[in-house]
Amino acid sequence: MRKLIYGMNLSLDGYIAAPGDDLGWGRSSDESFQWWLERELSIGLFLYGRKLWETMSSHWPTGDQQPDATPAQIEFARNWRDTPKVVFSSTIDKVDWNTRLVTGDAVPEITRLKAADGAPMRVGGATLAGAALRAGLIDEYEVVTHPVLVGGGTPFFTTLDNWVNLNLIETRTFPNGVTMARYETTR
Repeated sequence: MRKLIYGMNLSLDGYIAAPGDDLGWGRSSDESFQWWLERELSIGLFLYGRKLWETMSSHWPTGDQQPDATPAQIEFARNWRDTPKVVFSSTIDKVDWNTRLVTGDAVPEITRLKAADGAPMRVGGATLAGAALRAGLIDEYEVVTHPVLVGGGTPFFTTLDNWVNLNLIETRTFPNGVTMARYETTR
């Protein structure tokens, strides 16, 4: 059975995007970007909702060709293109870059994918992750918190039907006051 991981950058007040889908509040460093790269290299399948797919696919297909791209960004872009992806959306009709589109209910498809053998999967996007969370499918959370309050926007966690108990498995502090905490779901 595959592990399902949900992890994203978020503000101290719990948002992955500020109002208007603004992502400009992040305080990344080379060290935190390298950590994300190392985590992404272990992923066998990315699961995206439409919004995160549009954000990722607008930059990473050519991210390694940008004149100011760092070695880690070049490797991230190549890995992003090479890693299989599934996009869950009922509003788009085409995806590219090693990607498959699913227009139906996400939970049965994620359940099916999780039951297979293989490397871990990463779910991204608050709405899609919220559905997987409520269905009890997420095994691990990577919470990378930036020291900024944005006051609203898209929350990392959606409303839950039940408590989810977690066990802290790793913490780390990066430059710029960014912290990371990894948790596993206690079943």
